[in-house]
Amino acid sequence: MRILTAPTWNDYELLDSGHGRRLERFGQYRLSRPDPQTLWQPQLPQAEWDKADATFYDEGKKGNWEMRTNVPHAWKLTFDTIVMHAKLTPFKHTGVFPEQAAHWQWMSEILSKTTHPTNVLNLFGYTGVASLIAAKAGATVTHVDASRPTIGWAKENQALSNLADKPIRWILDDALKFVRREERRGVRYDGIVMDPPVFGHGPNGERWDFNEHFPQLLAACKAVLSREPLFLIINAYAVSASSIMLQNMLEDLKLGGTIDAGELALKETNRDRLLSTGIYARWSRS
Repeated sequence: MRILTAPTWNDYELLDSGHGRRLERFGQYRLSRPDPQTLWQPQLPQAEWDKADATFYDEGKKGNWEMRTNVPHAWKLTFDTIVMHAKLTPFKHTGVFPEQAAHWQWMSEILSKTTHPTNVLNLFGYTGVASLIAAKAGATVTHVDASRPTIGWAKENQALSNLADKPIRWILDDALKFVRREERRGVRYDGIVMDPPVFGHGPNGERWDFNEHFPQLLAACKAVLSREPLFLIINAYAVSASSIMLQNMLEDLKLGGTIDAGELALKETNRDRLLSTGIYARWSRS
């Protein structure tokens, strides 16, 4: 198993973690958020944690942010030349997942070396940073998500990044239904990125259960790969499974090439301590 650590970037830092929380800097704002796996001791003194501009407290499925300073509704972060809005959501997230920067770089390098036109499919695409990275690298992108507000957020990021002229299709749909329709239409993709949740619902109430539907989705994705595909990336959060499971399922596709699987991690600033953020598996032709 590999530990894939996100590269550092100016607008994000994992400052500290412990006692069931993480302390992070998103741009100019410090945020304190719950993270149940951080059972270890924090390294920074409590005075540093008390400087957080906003602190999230769980209240069942949703929670609330307690403000110490006037954090705006949205503020800009930049990765390379991609600009995105961070926002304080009632689900403790900000719309930005910094650990994914490891995949962003990897995908961008593959696409940048490709001399022929490429199609990339981003499933469960959320706020669209991976879609923008792929489009910037020269791909034609299809971005699929079940949430209309989230697609609106992704389009905001497209405008912020000055990529309005790039070929991105924004699709509000159930991921599995959409991929099966693409197969019937004869549409093929050179690269696929997916970030399936444990449970979810499509825009028309379609039910998603990872254990039941992910094998179906992966089979459908194989059917829409081009004759010489470039890559396939799978991220998974809060799944009671392992990266070995993801690797085994990619091996079942019998695509040849190379499979890389393990944990995504963030490294704390000024020390080597890592925080695992999820599991992944990815395949590439070379």
